Amino acid sequence: MMELLISLLGGALGGNAAGAVLKQFSLGTLWNSVVGILGGGLGAQLLAMLGVLGGGGGSAMDIGNIIANVASSGVGGGVLLAIVGVVKGMMGK
Repeated sequence: MMELLISLLGGALGGNAAGAVLKQFSLGTLWNSVVGILGGGLGAQLLAMLGVLGGGGGSAMDIGNIIANVASSGVGGGVLLAIVGVVKGMMGK
């Protein structure tokens, strides 16, 4: 449960960071957070399935796994925000 919470928070941070850096893809703070949360959850789950993260075990919460979880969910949130921003921009044309 703690890994999921870390993933969601990391994704929200990643989505908002990506929105701040890539202003043309920003959806506003609320939607940057929502998209980031989705991307963070997906990114962490993908890495857990690949065996990079602990994969849901309660004993796998060491500092290295927490850092990897935050990094992967942040990147996942940022990437999904960029994808959604590009699609939104293409639909507006």
